[in-house]
Amino acid sequence: MARASFLPSTAWLAALTAVALELGAAGAPVQATAGGAAQVAASPAPLDRFLDGLHSLRTHFTQIVTRAHGQIVSQASGELIVLRPGKFRWEIHPAGSTGAGQLLVADGRNLWFYDADLQQVTVRPQSAALTATPAMLLSGGADVLGAFEVSGAGEKDGLVWVSVVPKAADADFKTARLGFSGNELARMILEDKLGQTATLSFTAAERNVSVAPSEVSFTPPAGTDVIGTPQK
Repeated sequence: MARASFLPSTAWLAALTAVALELGAAGAPVQATAGGAAQVAASPAPLDRFLDGLHSLRTHFTQIVTRAHGQIVSQASGELIVLRPGKFRWEIHPAGSTGAGQLLVADGRNLWFYDADLQQVTVRPQSAALTATPAMLLSGGADVLGAFEVSGAGEKDGLVWVSVVPKAADADFKTARLGFSGNELARMILEDKLGQTATLSFTAAERNVSVAPSEVSFTPPAGTDVIGTPQK
């Protein structure tokens, strides 16, 4: 199985993380999009409740990526750590792999992408790497309402859903749907511009737990190839 299908790109993963956990960071009320009384009634209140008072999050996840016709491209699992605003650690391992997996770290200045099997690190300034809507979301002070159409998406599979559609044509993803169980994020379904869909299921979430600085920072291991220059 091609590694490219396991993690399509760092921008794709950045969008995935940012949409799930940083939307609404500016604290403004989210408005439902046009569409009548039914849509207003199904407002994205679960998202507001989830983000209210959220400073940090530690959660495990499983991920399934499928093509447009439902064919499974890859399966993986991992851990996500978020320290708001703008810092996260996303570690992922393909199912059945004995390798070390891959790691994406946003430290507030730089975005690090580490492939342990390839002994390679790619680093870019966070403001440049997380372009368009993901950058707005991670900054915590962006015009979120101006960047997205956010609306309630009803109930399905025992979850209450919120739909997120970026307005910018150059956004890193096409649509995202967030599924909530009570006040907790249980599932996320993200569709990219190539027609691939990533479905993530979150478990064992811990809110506002201690996050060590080392968990949201990164130093390239000795002997690793480093592509790019980090911002100081």
